[in-house]
Amino acid sequence: MGAHASSVAIVLICSWLWIVGAAPAPTGDLRQRLAVRKHLRRLNKPAVKSLKSPDGDIIDCVNIAHQPAFDHPFLRNHTIQLRPAFHPEGLYDKSNLASELSKEKPNTLTQLWHQIGRCPEGTIPIRRTRKEELLRASSVKRYGRKKHRTIPMPRFADPDLINESGHQHAIAYVEGDKYYGAKAIINVWEPNIQQTNEFSLSQLWILGGSFGQDLNSIEAGWLSDSYQATGCYNLLCSGFIQISSEIAMGATISPVSKYGRSQYDISILVWKDPKEGNWWMQFGSDYVMGYWPSFLFSYLADSASMVEWGGEVVNSEPDGQHTATEMGSGHFPEEGFGKASYFRNIQIVDESNNLKSPNGIDLFTDQSNCYDVQNGNNGDWGSYFFFGGPGRSPSCQ
Repeated sequence: MGAHASSVAIVLICSWLWIVGAAPAPTGDLRQRLAVRKHLRRLNKPAVKSLKSPDGDIIDCVNIAHQPAFDHPFLRNHTIQLRPAFHPEGLYDKSNLASELSKEKPNTLTQLWHQIGRCPEGTIPIRRTRKEELLRASSVKRYGRKKHRTIPMPRFADPDLINESGHQHAIAYVEGDKYYGAKAIINVWEPNIQQTNEFSLSQLWILGGSFGQDLNSIEAGWLSDSYQATGCYNLLCSGFIQISSEIAMGATISPVSKYGRSQYDISILVWKDPKEGNWWMQFGSDYVMGYWPSFLFSYLADSASMVEWGGEVVNSEPDGQHTATEMGSGHFPEEGFGKASYFRNIQIVDESNNLKSPNGIDLFTDQSNCYDVQNGNNGDWGSYFFFGGPGRSPSCQ
């Protein structure tokens, strides 16, 4: 089966999900339509202004106090924190600022909807969820959900678990300490997606707890799927309070890297404010996106026990074979810069709120003949790795 047209979007995912059930309704199609309509009303809040992006997305400028997060029962009387009390120490050192302006990255990324306009002050941009996106989900209740078992588990790599989950990874990770944040500059591509129920993403994971029902997870990066259906990951990430009026989670980012040509990347930082305890997210050097209140978490209310960076794909095994959905650029890491996808300047935030290179980085991949990862370290890129692969090939069946 051939590859479908795909889109690349900034996504933000957390495992503290709030899922709204549909009200009882007649069976069959009518019940589904009523459930979809009710769910869309909860997701798509009334807009002060709406913008139609060149890619067909509708960006709604929603009053910051009316965003979906405040439907969460724990947040109905919450006072919005408009800025973090502290950024990590070292974030604006010359070395970090230089890494944001790498000579090998000639241009900056933007979102396509910026060509049409901006949201007014006091509002946040939210990509409008469409009915068709809900209908493509296995159920209305499952729209936007991400199973815990899809998080890479390098310590418990088991072929049976890999086959059960249908998700495959190529990652770098650290564990064995307390972590209060993570940062990375992530190369952006538009990988080919074989099936409509598959995706390919590049992101960081901040994890607390055990790999079971009590796992806390914060995840951020970019995702490509066969539809422009990525906004759900932010809107159903119940409890994330957005404050930025500039960046719409789930909206398309442009341009993307091309094989052997110009390379583009994005900077993602997630950290725990040592004063208020909330987990904040920053995009690039300028855009503080928002935060998760610490009281929503159990283990992450204190700190994380593991940080992961890397790629993930869904392998639905079409026709009984491995998927041809690509990870990263679709090329193996040994091809290097301009051909293989990378994470560079990966860092963690320590207990003193210092941003620094991690110690003891390990690597993990489910099937290195399908998707692989190789790491290194140098002066400009700090700790980095190349990763990815084509999926199905003569060596990956």
